[in-house]
Amino acid sequence: MPQGKLEVLLVGAKGLENTDFLSNMDPYVIITCRTQEKKSSVASGKGTDPEWNETFLFTVSHGVSELKLKLMDSDNFSSDDFVGEVTIPLDPVFEEGNVPPTSYNVVKDEEYCGEIRIGLTFTPEESNEREFQPEESYGGWKESSFN
Repeated sequence: MPQGKLEVLLVGAKGLENTDFLSNMDPYVIITCRTQEKKSSVASGKGTDPEWNETFLFTVSHGVSELKLKLMDSDNFSSDDFVGEVTIPLDPVFEEGNVPPTSYNVVKDEEYCGEIRIGLTFTPEESNEREFQPEESYGGWKESSFN
């Protein structure tokens, strides 16, 4: 399983279901990678087609296979509304190292309710590569000219 840094580029969303009846909604995104959670800024008044262009960094360790995004609408006078969610499998970015901004379907109660654009970049941790190469010498005493 890969270990390293996952960079998530939150580009924007479009066609979201408007949860505010009297005004444009103020969407934001909660991004979860296993136990790590990050929150985007609130796109105030941006309604159903918000843009963020924000980057978030996660530390990826064994057992991480997906990224979860929860879209919310920030409300001043009541609790924030749930707009929809997305689960993105991470295997493609682990294999390729980079997935350019791609649109993913936003779903609420198994219904399509818009899309969100996310770019992913994975940088593997260098130190872990060595652990899996037993033929590599640690310390180089065999090559030493000291007798």
